[in-house]
Amino acid sequence: MTSPVASETLEGTDESKARPAPPCAMVIFGATGDLTKRKLMPALYNLVADGLLPDEFAVVGIGRSPLSEEDFRRRMEEDLRHFATVEVDDARIGWLLQRLRYVAGDLEDPETFHRLGEALTKADAELGTAGNYLYYLAVPPNLFCDYVHRLGEAGLTREEEGRWRRVIIEKPFGHDLDSARKLNRDIREVLGEKQIYRIDHYLGKETVQNIMAFRFGNGIFEPIWNRRYVDHVQITVAETVGVEGRGAYYEEAGALRDMVQNHMFQLLALTAMEPPVSFAADTVRDERVKVLSAIRPFTPEDVLRLTVRGQYGEGMIEGKRDGEHVPAYRAEKSVSPTSNTETFAALELFVDNWRWADVPFYLRTGKRLPKRATEIAIQFKRAPLMLFRDTPVERLSPNLLVLHIQPDEGISLRFEGKVPGPQVRLGTVRMHFEYADYFGAQPHTGYETLLYDCMIGDSTLFHRSDMVEAGWLVVTPILDVWQALAPRNFPNYAAGTWGPKEAEELIQKDGRKWRG
Repeated sequence: MTSPVASETLEGTDESKARPAPPCAMVIFGATGDLTKRKLMPALYNLVADGLLPDEFAVVGIGRSPLSEEDFRRRMEEDLRHFATVEVDDARIGWLLQRLRYVAGDLEDPETFHRLGEALTKADAELGTAGNYLYYLAVPPNLFCDYVHRLGEAGLTREEEGRWRRVIIEKPFGHDLDSARKLNRDIREVLGEKQIYRIDHYLGKETVQNIMAFRFGNGIFEPIWNRRYVDHVQITVAETVGVEGRGAYYEEAGALRDMVQNHMFQLLALTAMEPPVSFAADTVRDERVKVLSAIRPFTPEDVLRLTVRGQYGEGMIEGKRDGEHVPAYRAEKSVSPTSNTETFAALELFVDNWRWADVPFYLRTGKRLPKRATEIAIQFKRAPLMLFRDTPVERLSPNLLVLHIQPDEGISLRFEGKVPGPQVRLGTVRMHFEYADYFGAQPHTGYETLLYDCMIGDSTLFHRSDMVEAGWLVVTPILDVWQALAPRNFPNYAAGTWGPKEAEELIQKDGRKWRG
């Protein structure tokens, strides 16, 4: 039964509205941290507003701060009112705050997990959460395994009598192939694969989910979605921000680990996958794994020829009226003044299967670029010019389909049309649709769908162990070469530009160019 403060629906949509999640308690390790206040609590509030949380629901926060439950609730209310993506309704926030619990403690203290067990038992009795527990590990990556083992030792991961226990693990999942394999093995000593939800908030974005609906729900695109008609694919994840105070983390990660191995490979997999026989979780994930497994392996020579890395120097970015001067990466807090960590990565890769053989996929991502944008651009092959031989038309522009993922979610299509007049002249036409215009604005954090899916047991949008390992299998040879050969020219692009000139050369050598 849904909360009375969360039961409003759009007119005429009652029948298609998703059902509330089953009774459950969500445990957040790291409940006083940044992720909780900026993303998780706003996402839970949005689920309340959409009527997707049951009355039988609780949130148990675990943190080191010695807070009382009332102190924790006050802090969460302040943070929620500040970071919510919609206007906060007092009745809804009150409903959620009543269901907050807090346990002070840390990993090293075994009593922490004993107190957690007591808090969950109490929530079951008071709120009817039925022994179904969702654990969210908003903790440093090096502690993932320790938290899982402590939960197992406390008997809090055991599934009995129809009760479920699930664990959400944030990225990064390992830092190379060997570490990812070890982490998978260690966690599976405690949990079954069906209990593990490796989260990637990119997959919670509406347009990312719409890739499958767009491809497989429309008969006009899928027949031409292959090597016969597609010239190449560009996937761009551009950020205007720097490392935002996360210098220590970024020094260990870099752009390739932070963005390519997870976010960008998932966009690639959704773009290139074969039609699944159903939308069952493992059926969809099987097809995504096949794409990553079909990526042509990089030899050391390939790494030198088909990959580019960059690091931003000082420069000007948009902000104030005349632009804003920003420091170089090496001048950021917690970053070495001689750092060789890449803040930009570009690569050309090939998916060696029947659908995509010899079609290049160009991926690029970077910080301090001129524009914030995440998009997938599918450029089709040019039509033959023969028909227009005796006309003023000198060249034909290729058709281009772009899936805009952020900040403005939508889809655009570029094609040629005849310019009015007695002569045969062609002009470029751009058709563009934005989700907000057609379906209304739906402010969200990207976590709502993923949290709800975990509560109902749908793992479609989460990483499976073989998916993680397949991604690392591709990037580890690149990491090995980059580690063995230090860059000679860092920093090699100014903040506010589109990366190093080598990135332009990477695609220009094939007679193509990046979208601006």
